[in-house]
Amino acid sequence: MRIAIIGMGKMGRFFAEILKEHSLFVYDIDNKKLENIKGENTVVSDKLEDITEFNPHMVINAVNLKNTIPVFKQLEEFISPKVIIGDIASVKGDIIDYYRKAKNPFFSIHPMFGPTFADLGKVKGECVVIMEESDSSAKEFFTNLFKNLGLNIYHFSLDEHDRTMAYSLTLPFVATFIFAGCIDIKTVPGTTFKKHLEIAKGLLSEDNFLLSEILFNKHSVKEINKVQSQLEYLKHIINQKDSETAFDYLNKLRKNIEV
Repeated sequence: MRIAIIGMGKMGRFFAEILKEHSLFVYDIDNKKLENIKGENTVVSDKLEDITEFNPHMVINAVNLKNTIPVFKQLEEFISPKVIIGDIASVKGDIIDYYRKAKNPFFSIHPMFGPTFADLGKVKGECVVIMEESDSSAKEFFTNLFKNLGLNIYHFSLDEHDRTMAYSLTLPFVATFIFAGCIDIKTVPGTTFKKHLEIAKGLLSEDNFLLSEILFNKHSVKEINKVQSQLEYLKHIINQKDSETAFDYLNKLRKNIEV
């Protein structure tokens, strides 16, 4: 299959690696990101119009969320309406509306193994989401690809995906941001503090575009409201110094995180 990958960030490079048995067209506006990309069946270009001659069967749009739709609109000039287009964004947002009006068949996936805490060379056991509205041939292609990688595959609708991501991404992100925002000194004794600090440093080493696109999920505020509610209840428990209420709360938390 002829596959074009637009955007050679960490995930773009990941797909270029796992799809190297196919004929690839890899593009990025930044020449530095195209360095060291080699392959007998790989065309490397910093000119998007070169994709026309490559004539892909499929395009994987791997740029950041802010630029995903602008890139799709640019591609309209250079590819056939038969080409399957798709994204790998963490939050689908306005991309959903774009797909509803697009002339091209589309797919949408979300690899749930960000480069911060996952080893992109060892993704077996990690999770990936394939959107239910995706083109049937693309769903089959990615299902087979991800099964071969040993990934756990989930199927959500586009709308359901963003609601789920607000819970599974925004919620832990916000908890970590609050911790990082409250740090006064960076070196204190205690394994618990150290582990939380490592998570905060890892998360905040990520690209600002990625972090902000997770926060800008339209469902994020609902999750933040839950955080505020929990904090208010904790303040109440602490002010009352009621051991029975505290024990009951802690036991509910333990039950809540049981797998």
